[in-house]
Formats: sequence, C-alpha cells, structure tokens
Amino acid sequence: MSTIVKIEEIVCYLHQIMIKSTFFMKQIATAIAFVCFCFSCTNDSIKHSDKRIKIALRDIGDKLLLMSKDSVSVVKPVIALTDNTYQLSFEKALVINPDSLVSTVKTSFKKANISEHYITEVLECHRNEVAYSYEIKFDMEQSLVPCSGRELQKACYTIQIQFTEPVIKVSKLFYVFAPLILVAVAFFLFRKNPKSEVKSISGGFNTIGHFKFYPEQNKLVKEAEEITLSKKECELLAIFVARPNEIIKREELTKRVWEDNGVVVGRSLDTYISKLRKKLQTDETIKLTNVHGVGYKLEIT
Repeated sequence: MSTIVKIEEIVCYLHQIMIKSTFFMKQIATAIAFVCFCFSCTNDSIKHSDKRIKIALRDIGDKLLLMSKDSVSVVKPVIALTDNTYQLSFEKALVINPDSLVSTVKTSFKKANISEHYITEVLECHRNEVAYSYEIKFDMEQSLVPCSGRELQKACYTIQIQFTEPVIKVSKLFYVFAPLILVAVAFFLFRKNPKSEVKSISGGFNTIGHFKFYPEQNKLVKEAEEITLSKKECELLAIFVARPNEIIKREELTKRVWEDNGVVVGRSLDTYISKLRKKLQTDETIKLTNVHGVGYKLEIT
C-alpha cells in the first residue's frame, strides 16, 4: 500500500509554525506549504476512484456472502449515494458477524489503497434502522468498534460506508525534498535561538494523590515514573480532577468527550475508564469507582 498523508495535517502543522515564528520563519513555512502542495498534488486524483471503491465493495460483499455460507446469490450493484457515501446490498438475507465485517472491510480497502477514515453502518432493509455501526480512523486510538463477537441474525441488510476524511497520495519526489526542507528549517530554528530549551514541566499540573497530572501534555507523573495518556483518557481525567469525590453521570462524560466525533458508543466510556484505573492503581489514596446505574466518581482520600 503506497503511503498517504492528510493535507489538513500538513496545513495545520505549518500554521502552528507560522504563528510561533519570526517573519523570516514565516517565509520558510510558506515555502514548505507550497512545496508540499506541488509535490503531493500530482496526477493521482485527490478523490478516490469511484470505480476502485465499487470494486472493493463488491469484493467485501462477496466475502460476506461466503462467510454466511451463501455461494449462490449475488451482490447487487453498488450505489454511490453521495460523493463520499456508498451502499452495498444483497440479493438474499445473510448473517453478519461484526468482527468479520470489520476485518473484511479493512483488508479490502487496504488492498485497494482506499481511505482509512470511514464510518460503516449495517441497516435493516425493511425498517431502515441501524443494526450495527462502527468508525475507523487512521489513528486506531480514535476508532470506535463496539459489540465485537455479537452476531447479527440472518436478515435482509444493506451496508453503507461513508468516507469521513479524503486523503491524497504523496508524490515520490516529496521524499527527496522533504528531508532537505526539514533540515533547513531545523538549521534556521536553532540558529535563531541556539539557547532554546524544552519548556519546563514544573507548572500547569494538578495534584492527584501522589500523581502530578499534566492535562496539556497528556501525562501523569509519579516520582520518577511518567505515564502517557491517550487524548480520551486525558479528557476524562480532566473532568474528574475538576470535580473530585463527586459522582459524574455517564451521559455527561459521554457527551463531553465523544460529542464532537458524531458517533457515540456507550461501551467506549467503560473501556477508557478501565484504562485509567490501571494507570492510577499504584496510588492507594485515589480510586476511580463505578456508581452502578449512575456514573463514576474519582475518590481522593
């Protein structure tokens, strides 16, 4: 699979450089943005090939039928509902295993060099209700894949896949010039401020038991031990730290941490709470407890 990169990440990174830099560094950042644009926007289409996507979806449909022990019926023509949403349907009812669906879609998309950012929905034909859905992102930490292992009973289903973030291929010439550009930027940065040092982490933390919690740096520090937190773990812990020894409802936690992603899965909260517990378990003065049917509470003695 050829390497792909999101143009939004490049632009965002360069924007941060331009904000924090001198006028001279702004010129360098602008030059980098121009070079990235020139070498990434080659003859390869920014949007995915419609034909390539449909071929991959038909491959997915064929494999799902075989997994459902159906080697006779056919996959109906793939329909493009919008520029980034496609529908896959079947001639007859079938059984869908969520684990098999996730792995099959991922494998076929990888083989066809298709986006790693998409939402998959399994819809019941008659009621058009979502029987199962999940979201995949390039960063698996942010992916939401609920209810693994729970098989959907045999019925008529359609599968809709929406690509959430278009990506582009990187020109081979980019690999020649990118290292040279980065070296030049590093040279001017250190030349401009040779005494620059990494900012001290002495400030901007909250004390939780024997831990120091640095929300802006996504980390916990206990004596000489430093524990890295994921973005979601950090967001959850920040909420608990602001309201210690107080019961916080599940609905509030879910809304505040997952609301912006558009897809909310209840079991994701339990998963991240469990991860936080493991990282905090070495300190007996603090405890992340479950208040059955209500929510969670960070107990600090």
